[in-house]
Amino acid sequence: MVGTPKSSLFLGLSCIAAIAAVGSVFELTSGTPQLGTLVTGGILGLSIPVAIGSFLAAVRAAQS
Repeated sequence: MVGTPKSSLFLGLSCIAAIAAVGSVFELTSGTPQLGTLVTGGILGLSIPVAIGSFLAAVRAAQS
């Protein structure tokens, strides 16, 4: 399977969003997030759907 530039872009976005989600979970479980609970929770809430959606878009782009 050879990746296209479009699928590579989506996969990179998925990786960045997944890293943001994991970092947000660690920040929230530490007890005192540096950016505050509301902002960190917002980052977590946005990064999970972005990670899943961009991963699925990367798979679809690579298949076509």
